[in-house]
Formats: sequence, structure tokens, C-alpha cells
Amino acid sequence: MELIEHFFFNLSLLIVLLFFSMLWVERAESLRTIQIIATVYIIASLLLCFVFTHRIEGHDVILDLRKIPFIIGGLYIGLGPLLASLTIIVRSFYGIDTGFWLTIFFYGSLAILFWRISPWFLKLSSKKRILFSVSVSFLFSFVQSFPLGFADMNQFDVWFSYLFIQPLGVGVIAYFIEEIYKTIQLRLHVVKLKRLETVEQMGAAICHEIRNPLTAAIGFVQLLQDESISRESRVQYISILRNELKSAEQVIQNYLTFSKPEIELVEPLIVHEELQQIIQSLQVLANRNSVHIITNYSYTGAIEGDSQKFHQCFVNIMKNAIEAMPNGGVLTVETMSTSSNMTILVQDTGAGMTAEQLNRLGEPYYSTKGEKGTGLGIMVVYSIVHAMNGRIHVESELGVGTRFEFTFPSSPTLFEQNEIHKNMSVLVMSG
Repeated sequence: MELIEHFFFNLSLLIVLLFFSMLWVERAESLRTIQIIATVYIIASLLLCFVFTHRIEGHDVILDLRKIPFIIGGLYIGLGPLLASLTIIVRSFYGIDTGFWLTIFFYGSLAILFWRISPWFLKLSSKKRILFSVSVSFLFSFVQSFPLGFADMNQFDVWFSYLFIQPLGVGVIAYFIEEIYKTIQLRLHVVKLKRLETVEQMGAAICHEIRNPLTAAIGFVQLLQDESISRESRVQYISILRNELKSAEQVIQNYLTFSKPEIELVEPLIVHEELQQIIQSLQVLANRNSVHIITNYSYTGAIEGDSQKFHQCFVNIMKNAIEAMPNGGVLTVETMSTSSNMTILVQDTGAGMTAEQLNRLGEPYYSTKGEKGTGLGIMVVYSIVHAMNGRIHVESELGVGTRFEFTFPSSPTLFEQNEIHKNMSVLVMSG
């Protein structure tokens, strides 16, 4: 029973090593990494089998479970030649004897065989691969154990160890490999479905956003075809038609900005001047919602970026903030600057968001406005800020409001120039 106990202990170590390899695979992010993990496992298992060899006293015979990793690695990964070379090299350290020459013949032949049939083997179904692996293990175990039956050894130990434990080990490891493969395939399938779902949501969002202004535009085009309408009505309809087409154009621009957020035009931006222009353009909307806008600027702040995209980003943020206060409120816009960073704070006293909504903010096509929103605007905000090497931090509380904090790298040259201008202004006033 000594050989049986030895083999069972060795097999348990191989299974424990397989368990840790499976945990490693779960964290892998690419198929290439998974292939590397599988190769490391097979080589480590082969070396582990050599560590726990069992030498028969009075015979040049070394018994171990090296065929288990050899068969698995040769069939599943196509590592037959590599594993055969490693087996022969390690076996040479135990002595150049009859067993060594038999190892060269036996594993060299198997290496060539497995290398040739591995592509065919991988095309089989999962059950057939497991069955084939176990059958191969049983066949070669029988061939290897048959001469040992004539040696001065416990016959039950030999036959049970080779004809049961080794095929069992191959079957167990092959089964786990198949399950890991199914898990990987399922993960890739889920990722593919999520991508398709994102594309579907994107298409639905764009269609929804464009359909509304185009439907209105078509209606006014039909009204303009009526020759009996007055000149004043015609001018009014053309103005509305132009605004609706601009809305459709803005949706397309938002999508293009999200899909290609690179900043193509880099120019110096005096932040408080840019923000003031944005606030002026939204003043009508703020008055309509009874929103009072408070500003507190640091007049020394400057960054580098695209003025048009900067406006697009903060128009979206401030417009959302104003719309979050339909019954009135306060919108606060502040800036703080240092020699390294420019911080912009946009805070409202609106409805606020739940923790779940806050965590999902910025996800593709997720909107806190329900069916009325598409989430495209906030996606554009995140894309632009990241393209300008900025960061976003959001805090929100239901019934209290939401606070956006944007941090951008300062432009050192512009910061120094603004400091000089500020100091000169102070000196002139003092004089």
C-alpha cells in the first residue's frame, strides 16, 4: 500500500496546485495570460511529480505521476516536445541507466504523437476530450506497468496505482480544465452581449434624441408650404425650425465628442472668463427656472485645452444642475487655483442623487432623468475632462443637492502671467 499512498499524496498536491491556478485564471484579463498560467501549471506539476518520486529498492526503477501533467499538457496545450525535453533532462539527474534510455524512447515517442494529434484533439467535444485523455492515460499506464508486474513488488500496489490513480488524476484535471474553459467562454460571451447591449442603447438613445427635433422640424416645414401664412409667422417658424435642427446637430456633436474625445486644438483658457461666458448663455434658462447663480472666481487660474469642448462640458453640467431645480434654487460656481492645479466647483441645491445613482453616473447611456434622458451629456463631460487630463469628483445627497469638483492641470506660464498682472493691479491701486 506504500505506493498507493505515495501516489494519492502526489495527486492531492497536483489538485491543490490546480486550485490556486484556477484562482489566478479568474483574475486574468486576456487569453494570452490564461495560456501562460496553464503552461506554468503544467511545468510546475511535472517538476512536483519528480520531487515526489518513489524508487524501488534493488531496481533501477523510479515511479511517479509525471504522465498526468505530460498527457494534459501535450493534448490540451501542445507542449509535448517541451515537456518531453524537460522530463528527459530532469530524469538524467537520477542517473544514466536503463530507466533513463527508456524515458527517452517512451516520452520522445509520446511527445511526437501528442504534438501531431493535439489540433485534432482540441476539435473534439468536451466529454470526448475527457474520455480520450483518460483512455490514453489508462493505455500507457498499462503498457508501463506490465513489465513491473514481473518485478519483486506488491502486484496490487502496481496495478491499482497505474491503472486507477493515474487515469483518475488525468480525468479530474481534464474535467476542471474543461470547466475553466466553459467559464472563460461564458465570460467572453457576456462581454460580447454587453457590448451589443451598449450599441443597442446607443442607437436607441441617438434615435430618440434626433427624432424629436426632426419630427418638429418636419411639422414646421409642412406649415411653411402653406402660402397663406403671414410673413411674421413664416419668420417665427423658420426660427423654430433652425433651433430644432441645431438641437439635432448638438446630439450628433455629443456623440462624436464621446466617440472621439481627443483635444485637437490646445489653446490657453482663462477659466473665469470661459465660465462667465457659459453662465451668460444659460442665464435665460436659469431665470425661467428661478435659479440664482452665484460665482466666486480665483482670477489667477488658467489651463490649456479646447475652448469649444470646455464650453460643451460645462454647459452640460450647469444645464443639468439648473434642470435639477425646477422650483428654483441656487447654482454656485467657484474656482480655486494653485501653481499646479485649477479646481472648478459646480454646486446646486436640487433634488440630489441616491448612492446607487451616484455610483452609476458616467456609465454608458445611464441617465438620472429616466425616459427623458439618454445619459449622453454626462458621458460627454467625462470624456472631455479625461481628454484634458482632468479629474472629476462628485458628491450628492437627496434633497440637498449635488456638487461636482473638476481638477485640471494649471498652465504654469499663464499662472505666472496672471499673478504678475494681479500684483501690478494691486500696486497701481495702492499708488
